[in-house]
Amino acid sequence: MINNIFKFFFLIIIFMNLDGVHSAGVVSRSDSNDNAKVFIISPENNSTVTNPVKIVFGASGMKIVPAGVNENFSGHHHLLIDVKELPDFSKPIPSNNNYLHFGKGQKSAEIHLKKGIHTLQLLLGDHMHIPHTNPIYSEKIIITVK
Repeated sequence: MINNIFKFFFLIIIFMNLDGVHSAGVVSRSDSNDNAKVFIISPENNSTVTNPVKIVFGASGMKIVPAGVNENFSGHHHLLIDVKELPDFSKPIPSNNNYLHFGKGQKSAEIHLKKGIHTLQLLLGDHMHIPHTNPIYSEKIIITVK
């Protein structure tokens, strides 16, 4: 009897922790406003910059919040550096030297890049670092670091 009660509570705890997961392990995705946009305010496309490179992020139609905050029509910025193709939108955005996460809700950053030509692009992620049902990403810009 006690063993069955333990199993029951154990299953309840597991299901409570799967709040963002649906059947077959598919992670749910957050909604976005139809008119939502993200964009890079600075530097401008085709500009020449020096280190540290200050990047200012812009957003409209969505609230910028820290990672982990689950609010409707919100998310946080991810900066894609020298990424040729956008990641799989059904999975969390990767985290490495080419995918920088700004999970504190930052709206700007200073980064160091190797000298040369680089591409920059923003991708908004939800509270779990997953792109929204209608993914929100910026145009790719090109900068040259001297």
